Amino acid sequence: MTDARDLVLPSGYTDLLGDLKNRVRAARTRAIRTVNTQLIELYWSIGKTILERQDIEGWGSGVMGRLADDLRAEFPDMKGLSRRNLFYMRGFAAAWAESIVQQPVAQLPWGHITVLLDKTETPEQRAWYASAAVEYGWSRNVLLNMMMNKSMERTGAAPSNFMQQLVAPDSELAQQLAKDPYNFEFLGLSGEVAERDLENALTSRITETLRELGPGFAFVGRQVHFDVDGDDFYVDMLFFNIDQSRYVVIELKTGKFQPEYAGKLNFYVALVDDVLRRDHHNETIGILICGTKNDRSVRYSLGRSTSPMAVAAYTYDKLPPAEQQVLPDEGHIVAALEWAEPETIAGEA
Repeated sequence: MTDARDLVLPSGYTDLLGDLKNRVRAARTRAIRTVNTQLIELYWSIGKTILERQDIEGWGSGVMGRLADDLRAEFPDMKGLSRRNLFYMRGFAAAWAESIVQQPVAQLPWGHITVLLDKTETPEQRAWYASAAVEYGWSRNVLLNMMMNKSMERTGAAPSNFMQQLVAPDSELAQQLAKDPYNFEFLGLSGEVAERDLENALTSRITETLRELGPGFAFVGRQVHFDVDGDDFYVDMLFFNIDQSRYVVIELKTGKFQPEYAGKLNFYVALVDDVLRRDHHNETIGILICGTKNDRSVRYSLGRSTSPMAVAAYTYDKLPPAEQQVLPDEGHIVAALEWAEPETIAGEA
């Protein structure tokens, strides 16, 4: 008998095999998602029924315990029918009163939903974090990290001139890129540090920096050099947001915001927009991140700027010890990139 491995394979076999493997993987992924969605819909319907019965008959915790025992006796292979989970199901149905079939939460694993129930207080928070977790594929630990760091409350909060400099809906999209304040607790710094030290720290911990900036950011370089007819200029940090297809210039200042900072950032944004931006890119924006700021001074400064910019503060505020313990440790985070030499990009303004 001829060994199958000794066969002369027809042309295109390798490509065909690769295509079939991808189909199998995709089908398995869809099947897992379908099973998960059906399970989540089941849990919601159980919680809805419990809520209705409690309203009518005034069920107490004893009835809930008996219900859990009876269900587990009938379905011993199902691990999600504990008394505690039944209470979560009831909370799930109370938090999402309408059918969840067309809602993002139906696509999340049950562990994500229990985190949402435990750590959010308003329907707006639950909806925002559920939608973001589905869109960006956040793990349970990342979702918890985002909630602990109040990502929703800080997203889009920085004062800016985006509404004046960009047309809608581009202005609303750009606003979502500017948090306030940025939390640099992961750097392990405290107090005022030199701007170059802060820049070096953010670069050496680029994985965490990108996570704090938000989804879609890609690191282009630090101290990016531009030659303007013999004059040298260096952009502190340059990023590209893939989701919005635009360059984002970030300037760092460790002290209090000063109006002249806006003028310099305005120049850098115009420079990057002219030299690097392509026709298919959206307009470049700038974000100045400083130690402290007076929002009124910021708005005066941005009011006459010609480039779309925002100004945000940063903080080293640490989470309470109890909350820090539930976050993923450094060993579970991808190793940060090594410090890179300054890049050089020559161009004319």
